[in-house]
Amino acid sequence: MAKHRIEQSTGAAKAAKTAVVAGSIAVGSLALAAGPADAAPISVPGVGNFDLPGVNENQIPPQFKQGNNDGGLLKTQASRGERALRAAESKIGSPYSYGAAGPNAFDCSGLTSWAYKQAGKTIPRDSYGQLGGGQRVNSLAEAKRGDILIFNGGGHAGIYAGNGMFVHSSTYGVPVKRDKVKAWSLTGIRRY
Repeated sequence: MAKHRIEQSTGAAKAAKTAVVAGSIAVGSLALAAGPADAAPISVPGVGNFDLPGVNENQIPPQFKQGNNDGGLLKTQASRGERALRAAESKIGSPYSYGAAGPNAFDCSGLTSWAYKQAGKTIPRDSYGQLGGGQRVNSLAEAKRGDILIFNGGGHAGIYAGNGMFVHSSTYGVPVKRDKVKAWSLTGIRRY
């Protein structure tokens, strides 16, 4: 009888060990599923907030910490116009195609509307609509990088790049490029 009790104890011990191992696996699974609770929160300007699993708060540079508005990238985050300008500049060399609005070919207002869409703003698709929208800027001296420049009575559009230059898609055979504002007949400037 004592031998039977020892076997029962051994069986119980085995069952207990199995339960402990199973419990450890389950706890490990729960720890993996709950990983983001142990993750470092980061903020990527212009993109969003994320939890970075396996990284602690001390490993995140200050400009990427959520809620940090005291400097770094959050404070110097580019304006919508600057982001639109960068998008347009990324397409320098792309071909002109009438009616095209990217991402591989553009007409003038197709480039400006595509660039602003990349910056998170929908603006009118045609140059006349762009001239009628946004906020009026009185002169080139008041223009900021990213403002929409309208030329030739409303028939052409580009994005101001600063220092008297703009980015545009002008005509067949001429790829998206930088050009001098003074080489064109400026009709109006709009800020979106």
